[in-house]
Amino acid sequence: MSDHIRLRRLLDGPIDLPALPPGVVITPLWQTRPIELHALLREAYATGGGSVGSFDQWWWPLVEDEEFDPALLIVATSGEQFVGLVQCWTSSFVKDLVVAPRWRDRGLGACLLHAAFAEFHSRGAPHIDLKVEASNTAAQRFYRRHGMAPVDPT
Repeated sequence: MSDHIRLRRLLDGPIDLPALPPGVVITPLWQTRPIELHALLREAYATGGGSVGSFDQWWWPLVEDEEFDPALLIVATSGEQFVGLVQCWTSSFVKDLVVAPRWRDRGLGACLLHAAFAEFHSRGAPHIDLKVEASNTAAQRFYRRHGMAPVDPT
């Protein structure tokens, strides 16, 4: 049995973009500090549901991957703080979605996920996929609330 479940959302209809929480804006990758994005990933994954290696183990393989597109690393900021991000591959796959613990339960994760949906919809992708740990039932509920369903393994 796999330790991950693959989920998919079809992108065949309009994509609703929820409003960002007050004080939060989307910041392009070139205006960020990658070392602080790495710190956000480490902080968000510290409570489970994923992991990230050292900065060098994360950053260089990320930006050197053939599926990397800077427009697909969508970063949310509040003031000078990075509070969430979603990073996708060009194959319509969500690699990481994290929200800083102090920013959870404010709708930011939904905003980031829907921003990814909208980006791939605009690129003409038929669907978007991700994998979630089989034991992470809270994440599975979150993704299902946003239209994602398990991909038939057959």
